[in-house]
Amino acid sequence: MDNQRLIKDCIRGISQAQRQLYEQFSESMLSVCYRYTKSVPDAEDVMQEGFIKVFRNIEQFKFQGELGGWIRRIMVNTALNYLKKNRNYQSDLSFLDSGMHPVSDDNPEIMLSAKDLADLIRQLPTGYQTIFNLYAVEGFTHVEIGKMLGINEGTSRSQYARARGLLISWLEKQTAERKTESYVRQ
Repeated sequence: MDNQRLIKDCIRGISQAQRQLYEQFSESMLSVCYRYTKSVPDAEDVMQEGFIKVFRNIEQFKFQGELGGWIRRIMVNTALNYLKKNRNYQSDLSFLDSGMHPVSDDNPEIMLSAKDLADLIRQLPTGYQTIFNLYAVEGFTHVEIGKMLGINEGTSRSQYARARGLLISWLEKQTAERKTESYVRQ
């Protein structure tokens, strides 16, 4: 079934079409949600809430652009709302302009799997993780991020730079540890 027919059937409330849409996109959307949360159960909660919004608003999809992109945007917005509302994340979701971590312009040369990188990003403080994902992964501008999160553009830029600096620092540390391990084995 093509997406146009699938959407029309979802609008009419046909449960088989809704199930098909969910099955078609749930795996990739769970990955999107997991980028913003610290656990799979939280990501699943976000995804479920996101799909409820998808089905409630499916008639708003105008067939301009990809359906997956439209659903992804709903998931990202749902994840951001979840972070703002959930007590477990509120204390970590700080966008203060503090100088806690120095920013490094170094660019380590590292072979890293996507899973390893995602795990490192997930270790960032929630505020850094959120802005890093919105900018580097989702492709939003700092102006857009500022509007989404209710912060100014400069704060978004500095939080992204600090997140990036922290990731580079961790990657450099891992690289040094791997070189040491390799040297010791020889």
